Amino acid sequence: MLLEPRSGRLAAWGNALLAGLVSPDDSVLAIVGEDAVHRVEELPGESAPVGLTLALGRLRSLGVTGLRVALPAPGHPLGLSGPPEFNARALEAEEAVVCQGAAFGLVPEVYAAGPEGDEHVEVVWHVLPVREAPPADVPSLGEAERELAEALREATEVLSRLDVAGSGPVAEAAIDAYRARAERGREVLAPGYPPRAVRVLELAQRVGMLVELASENGHGAAVTSGEMAARAEALRPVERTARRAQVAAYNAYVEERERGVR
Repeated sequence: MLLEPRSGRLAAWGNALLAGLVSPDDSVLAIVGEDAVHRVEELPGESAPVGLTLALGRLRSLGVTGLRVALPAPGHPLGLSGPPEFNARALEAEEAVVCQGAAFGLVPEVYAAGPEGDEHVEVVWHVLPVREAPPADVPSLGEAERELAEALREATEVLSRLDVAGSGPVAEAAIDAYRARAERGREVLAPGYPPRAVRVLELAQRVGMLVELASENGHGAAVTSGEMAARAEALRPVERTARRAQVAAYNAYVEERERGVR
């Protein structure tokens, strides 16, 4: 699971742009991040790929009022509402953006381009029709925050018991990199998001990092097949909780507006 999925950046900064809280240039700069370029294909009214600025403006003219995130995984269509073609593409990419106000969704396709040693990342967002229905399994911010607190305790206990968390230079380096990144980019979400959404997203990213460390750091002290299976089984619901919380945080702006908070 990406600590900061591209669909999250597109939804957060796209929402800020749609609300008039940021300029198009600032929005696109934040969405692209460290990638080289983002393009949008299959956009209604356009016969060729277009840039993000034009695409976001066109989506607004088509009736889009907000953007939601989906972070599906096999057996867990988190944030999706169909149809099957869109769900399948989103599942393959492990993320998608679903438009509010018009029945469109965007799925990223990521390419590495350039000569070896000097590669850069290009992203193409494919626009597809979606079904206008409630998204699957998305919790409220309050639910996500409660679930995360319990998941963080469970993850720490499991990893400590199996001698995975914080064991060795690889884990230490990953934790240091995460902390440096957190300090470098304190604006976790775009302007307009409630402080609670920022808090939930930061905690979800921390939990996701722990799960990723466990997955990448070998088997730790879990030397038997039974112990390895027990660790995987214990971490699976923790990873799911972190994904659910990320979706709740990124979708908070649209959810608050629908409830009349804004």
